[in-house]
Amino acid sequence: MTWGISICQKAEAHSVRISRIRWSGITFGRAVRRMRFSWKGLKTGNSTFLTFFCVGLIAGIFVINMGKSILLGDGGMFDESTLYHLKYMTVDSNALFCYVFRKRIVRLLGLAVLSTTYLGLVACMGASFWYGLSAGAFLTTLTIRYGIKGILLAVISMFPQYLVYVPVVLAMLLWCEEIFRGIYVRGEYSAADRGFLVKKAGRLLALLFILLIGCVLEAYMNPYLLMGFLKIF
Repeated sequence: MTWGISICQKAEAHSVRISRIRWSGITFGRAVRRMRFSWKGLKTGNSTFLTFFCVGLIAGIFVINMGKSILLGDGGMFDESTLYHLKYMTVDSNALFCYVFRKRIVRLLGLAVLSTTYLGLVACMGASFWYGLSAGAFLTTLTIRYGIKGILLAVISMFPQYLVYVPVVLAMLLWCEEIFRGIYVRGEYSAADRGFLVKKAGRLLALLFILLIGCVLEAYMNPYLLMGFLKIF
């Protein structure tokens, strides 16, 4: 009799566990559907990424102006001592290329991987904001320190590689958005969709090749343009 009661109790406990698992699965599924629905109303694209970039740009300008007594003091960002060392530096273009390419490729591939997760769109917006913040801080620092010459220095330091980087970043953000929306919003793609994977992989490889051209320009051309400008700065 005791043995029979024990079996009944175990069966009842097992049934309760199965019910909980099913309920958890249903709850999780509903949550995913609600989250997926919430993304549908969010409009993105170049205009949205540009908005986040501009917000970051303004934030960078604000941060430098608020903290200029610390950030732009003696020995601070882009002081005369730093420019002096840049003027007479010896450039190992091969080593610089390896460093620049590794840095750029890791960021690009990291964004590509994040785009396949549920945080993909947030990552794209965060990247847009970060690029704007960096640009605002960079331009404001040089402008406050050196005026018009600082603006020219900023332009020279970004030329010609950013003529390549900017279109690559914009195309990459749109690529990531397409991946994200295709998987999580419209539900059109899956890992088993071979045609989708080949198409997107081909576009990504094209962007990586163009990025490679930008890295070559940054490593083998920009340092000499920058040093030449600094000699008449």
